Amino acid sequence: MSHHKKRVYPQAQYQLAEGLAQPMAGAGAPTQPVAPGQQPFLTPAQQHLHQQIDQATAGLGNMQLHNVPVVDPNSFQQAGAPMGQAYPQAYQQPVQPMQQQQQLPMQPQQPMQQQTYQQQQYQQPGVGVGAGMGVSVGKPMNQLYPVDLFQELPPPITDLSLPPPPLMVPPEKMIVPNETVNHCSEHLRCTMNAIPKNGSLLKKSKLPLAMVIRPYTKLIDADAPTPTTPDGVVVRCRRCRAYLNPFVQIIENGLRYRCAFCNLANTFPQQIDMNGNRYERPEFNSSIVDFVAPKEYAVRPPPPSTYAFVLDVSQAAIKNGLLATTARTLLESLDTIPNHDERTRISIICVDQSLHFFRIPLDEEGDNIKMYDVADLDEPFLPSPSGLLVPLIEARNNIEKLLTSLPEIFQQSIQPKFALAPALKSALNLIRAQGGKIIVVGATLPNVGEGTLHKRNEKAVANTSKEASTLLNTGDAFYKSFPIECNKFQVAVDVFMASDDYVDIASVSNLGRFTGGQTHFYPGFSALNLIDVTKFSKEFSKHVSMDLSFETVMRARASSGLKMTGFYGHFFNRSSDLCALPAIPRDQSYVFELGIDEQLTKEYVYLQVALLLTSNVAQRRIRVITLAIPTTDKLTDVYASADQLAITAYYAQKGVERAPSSGFEDTREFLNKSVQEVLATYKKEVLTSNTGGAAPLMLCANLRMWPLLMHSLTKHMAFRSGIVPADHRAHALNNLETLPLPYLIQNIYPTVYSLHDMPDEAGLPHEETGEIVLPQPINSTSSLLERYGLYLIDTGLDMFLWIGGDAVPELVTDVFGTPDIMEIPIGKNELPVLDATEFNLRVRNVISKIREHDDVIFYKTLHIVRGASPSEPMNHVSAREVASLRLWTASQLVEDKVQNSWNYREFLQNMKTRISK
Repeated sequence: MSHHKKRVYPQAQYQLAEGLAQPMAGAGAPTQPVAPGQQPFLTPAQQHLHQQIDQATAGLGNMQLHNVPVVDPNSFQQAGAPMGQAYPQAYQQPVQPMQQQQQLPMQPQQPMQQQTYQQQQYQQPGVGVGAGMGVSVGKPMNQLYPVDLFQELPPPITDLSLPPPPLMVPPEKMIVPNETVNHCSEHLRCTMNAIPKNGSLLKKSKLPLAMVIRPYTKLIDADAPTPTTPDGVVVRCRRCRAYLNPFVQIIENGLRYRCAFCNLANTFPQQIDMNGNRYERPEFNSSIVDFVAPKEYAVRPPPPSTYAFVLDVSQAAIKNGLLATTARTLLESLDTIPNHDERTRISIICVDQSLHFFRIPLDEEGDNIKMYDVADLDEPFLPSPSGLLVPLIEARNNIEKLLTSLPEIFQQSIQPKFALAPALKSALNLIRAQGGKIIVVGATLPNVGEGTLHKRNEKAVANTSKEASTLLNTGDAFYKSFPIECNKFQVAVDVFMASDDYVDIASVSNLGRFTGGQTHFYPGFSALNLIDVTKFSKEFSKHVSMDLSFETVMRARASSGLKMTGFYGHFFNRSSDLCALPAIPRDQSYVFELGIDEQLTKEYVYLQVALLLTSNVAQRRIRVITLAIPTTDKLTDVYASADQLAITAYYAQKGVERAPSSGFEDTREFLNKSVQEVLATYKKEVLTSNTGGAAPLMLCANLRMWPLLMHSLTKHMAFRSGIVPADHRAHALNNLETLPLPYLIQNIYPTVYSLHDMPDEAGLPHEETGEIVLPQPINSTSSLLERYGLYLIDTGLDMFLWIGGDAVPELVTDVFGTPDIMEIPIGKNELPVLDATEFNLRVRNVISKIREHDDVIFYKTLHIVRGASPSEPMNHVSAREVASLRLWTASQLVEDKVQNSWNYREFLQNMKTRISK
């Protein structure tokens, strides 16, 4: 089928008679191109900081805002504003009296996406947009543009892909102004890009002050090269110990510099000029830089990368095929395990009711692999002084031989026990001298020896006030004490649990939580299901192949007057502000909360995150990320610069912290009250004009998606009401703790694509880039899901392909290869490959494109869901399964009611009622 002649899949005729509701206006409509002669987005040549413009432009593809005038950037520059601070006009709606706004209707009949966004430069306060107008004194700040949230329905979801509000820091505040200075939002972003000058103003705003930190953005470091200083010259302030950065002030003819953080004058070391012009050094030219650390930063020589695999060989792991799948995946991944210095070491320990060690000889010593069984679980010991931990290169053939034979060795196992804690203690004893990583693969609840866990009575407390405290607390103290012990010896723990039974994720996840590791959960895993095997294999392989940095400590610094008050993420808080991560992964993020303990007198403050680590190329390194943020004594500036995505990440962490002790209902009320307080503050303290009209619910444009995200967060599996299995709930909480910001937002507000009517170019390679073109997302609400349509819902961790129960046979045939919708295989599955229809290829291309990522290990399972239809057989064999699938899919449509919650409009109405009391 040619994509120039797209087949149209019509609505079934009898649905017209039923008066099926039409979708909300404009959802999913393609954007029309800018007409000739219309003001273009921006002229790149006129901008100083090209990277900010590129980010903004990428996020603007299909945005629109009503009644926004176009401003000529040239006239703004003539008025004296600094160059380089451009921002999407999605955050720049001008203030209009409500009566005037009502005279300029939003025209809901017209598709929103068909209106084209423009961009304009931010103005200094008092700066006119026309040439010749006066310029007021004062630094430029983001401007406040109020919107009525009720007039923003359906909410403009393309705002979720916008960059944060710009940091209004002029070039003269930088030593070497360029596009890599103060542009590191992928690594570090603050909840507000204008910091209140005192604690009372921060408290008055009701907005949190925190920063979201993502030290690494790719699984493989070579995919994201970072400016590196290789000469070992590390310049730090003598008083506050801040690292040299682009925002210091050069004084005394370049002999000294004034620290941006504490204002102390420091002397430059002579070595800084030995390798060329100092102003070409990365620490002056980039907000993120790696230093090769000198010897004084290392307590010992860099140890080899070490991996100890603890594999469950109990009856459950043999029966569901987990052991065989793990052994085969590990065997296929030996070439990709990080071994840059060719010193990587491997150990394999198998566990059931006993511990099974393997003495692996070096290849040159023969192939006589010996297995030692240790039955003493109270005081497990290492049965051999050597050969249990071997170099990957020197014992490669024997490691392959062992992995190949493992399933055969234990194929007759009938042991139902899994002695996890004794195995972990043995693995720690084995690698404690050099540190490293313990990777656990289990299919059974730890049920023997120390750390024994018991199945909890979920039915007795499900959906009650006691659910969280009963099901989310740690079942045995070992799972909190052992990670602390691991930290002493620089050992991280990662856990992969795959079972169709209860395995107490709430307890087991502490192993990774306090060592910088992670817990992965595969409910209902079976090696007989190719989908399960594919997901586990791909994720396990990407995990063991991911670059790691060992012996890591992370510390954040801030300008005088600011302090770190809270730390969230997977690490051990060793001291007041030092976070220890035995092995820092590449697919996690962290949130640090800040407080203001004294008046900020400077016009700008600075944040710096530093990580001291041992890379897997046997080097001690320091990664430093530095950010400059303006200060303000105006509440309007604080609100105009607030970052809605970073604020959501902060409240997700607060919810995770609160839920186990306070319960889910209290956590949901905490999230709702946080929105209420911000809306009330904005109404009372920020709005100055009489709104009039029909009492709108006002908020600034740069925060207009935040209430939706917070409302969606209350419906997340981690917090929502209703009966949710304890392991699933604990795993959802674990994900909220660690997901990088883009995936966190998508996990809270899933992305929905309408496929049956996607544009002709969607699903095919772009003519210039060769990348598969994705259709534009639509709002996550069932009101847009036609009963004859085809939709893809992406939660960031899973995908749901929803086919309407009344889809025409042509659509069903083109996608699934059968005209009978009842013959479509539902549940975990993949689309068939149909050569006869191009539409099938396009849908598969879209799915494949969504699965592409090199920054997290997740492989998204596709769940095929058949929608309801009046003609559906009552007692079909799949009726029970499809009912649960529909319920699961419906829970992803977060603008609707989920369980007993409000839909989004009702939520806004409730907020309006609360703040009007």
